[in-house]
Amino acid sequence: MPRRLSLFLLATALATPALAEPAAPAIPVDTLKTVTKELSSDAYEGRAPTSAGEEKTVAYIVERMKAAGLQPGNNGKWTQDVPMVEITATDIAPFTVTGGKKPITLAYRDDIVAGTYRVVPKISLKASDMVFVGYGINAPEKGWNDYAGVDVKGKTVVILVNDPDWQTKEAGAGAGPFEGRAMTYYGRWTYKFEEAARQGAAAAIIVHDTEPAAYPWAVVRSSWTGAQHELDEANNHMDQSEIVAWIQLDRAKEIFAAAGKDFAALSEAAKHKGFRAVPLGTKFSGSFSNRIRRSASHNVIGLLPGKSAPGETVLYSAHWDHLGHCDPVDGDGICNGAVDNASGVAGLIAMAEVQAKAGPARRSIAFLAVTAEESGLLGSAYYAAHPVFPLGKTVGGVNMDVLNVNGATRDFEITGAGKSELEDMVKPLLAAQGRAIVAEATPEKGHYYRSDHFSFAKLGVPMLSGGSGEDLVNGGVAAGRAAAEDYNAHRYHKPQDEYDPKWDWSGAVQDLTIYYQLGRELADSDAWPNWYPTAEFRAIRDTSRGATK
Repeated sequence: MPRRLSLFLLATALATPALAEPAAPAIPVDTLKTVTKELSSDAYEGRAPTSAGEEKTVAYIVERMKAAGLQPGNNGKWTQDVPMVEITATDIAPFTVTGGKKPITLAYRDDIVAGTYRVVPKISLKASDMVFVGYGINAPEKGWNDYAGVDVKGKTVVILVNDPDWQTKEAGAGAGPFEGRAMTYYGRWTYKFEEAARQGAAAAIIVHDTEPAAYPWAVVRSSWTGAQHELDEANNHMDQSEIVAWIQLDRAKEIFAAAGKDFAALSEAAKHKGFRAVPLGTKFSGSFSNRIRRSASHNVIGLLPGKSAPGETVLYSAHWDHLGHCDPVDGDGICNGAVDNASGVAGLIAMAEVQAKAGPARRSIAFLAVTAEESGLLGSAYYAAHPVFPLGKTVGGVNMDVLNVNGATRDFEITGAGKSELEDMVKPLLAAQGRAIVAEATPEKGHYYRSDHFSFAKLGVPMLSGGSGEDLVNGGVAAGRAAAEDYNAHRYHKPQDEYDPKWDWSGAVQDLTIYYQLGRELADSDAWPNWYPTAEFRAIRDTSRGATK
């Protein structure tokens, strides 16, 4: 860490008021097991938004919140309606690339997955000129624009995943133009599709590569086929590209070869400032129909009202949704999402139970189970845009996305470390457990931008996202890393993510103890933790807080 940053963080820590540390509660492990097992059973059909599985999920979460002693959190209601539109591609014709040395046909699911955000009955794109735009980044503050000097209106852009410097060994500010190994938002697929649409591209195709994408093709296929969900907005998302897609790496290389281009050489060039987009001289075509269904999904909100400052709110969040029915494996076609994120909802219910047992705090504590995280953080984004509790009076809190079921650890990773004063508050709590804060093991995966805390951060509310590292008490880093890699390879977004009675919940108990203590500390104090002055969310937080004073 640079000395200047070290001194800054030290000064920030010293400026943060020392607060009394709440006693560690007894975390109800039976709740963790029962809720995770229930929500990930086949009866819930993978908890897809707007499905019969949602109805059961919402009813169960409400039942558990009531039993925990919470009150309805949305002005007397347990739920917040989230207007959704479900789009399912049908009658999918093979996608083709022409104009090169040979025509190329791309098989849906095996070679390419494609869909649209546009709420229209039919998509038909014919002979759209293809342009390689490197990493598809337009970052004026960095003097970087992959779209400089090229007009892609009506064209198909081909984009590399992650940031240009993702292969750098170091991570963080100063490690590279895009923080080196640590992914920035410019590296996320969501950004790449957003920027392509702003540039007027008719289609945007991301080249899948397992390491920088952070997941194998099977995850892309299961996530991007079947019903896709979006917020139901008045413009029907007509400002978006007609087609958004992912393509297998080898097929992308084949297209470049047919175009007479060297994929490896162009990919290397794209890593450097000053890269200019390259027309491929090929044309992309594809068509499909859309089955459209509008309905409301639901966020679930429970509340423990505060005693003396009930208008100030501390927030716990976790997403309840998963993928529903997905690609079968050995005849099993339900993606149950036990770890992701039935376990997080179990943690949310456990927090409700222990906080309610401790009694009302000075401030209110809200418990938010959000929908459609797997569709792009839609439920939390909707709540943040339509908050039940004003964001300027939301103190901060904790987001729980996947609990540790591999056992106790010696370490704790803060996702996107170096951003908010909540980090200073958890340090003494972790020290009391004898655990060290360590750098993210896989910063290139961009976890900070992949879960619901990001929806709140963008609008100024600091939310802790962190949990067990890889250094298991039993087995060390080697065992912890092996467990993480095994989950990502064999269970993440697959039917195999199922409840296992042999799981070791001791690591989850460690983390939930920290989450409880941090939440209680915030709720019983008058502290208003902010973002560090260098964080990109500081200005909006200062503005929202200023509006409430």
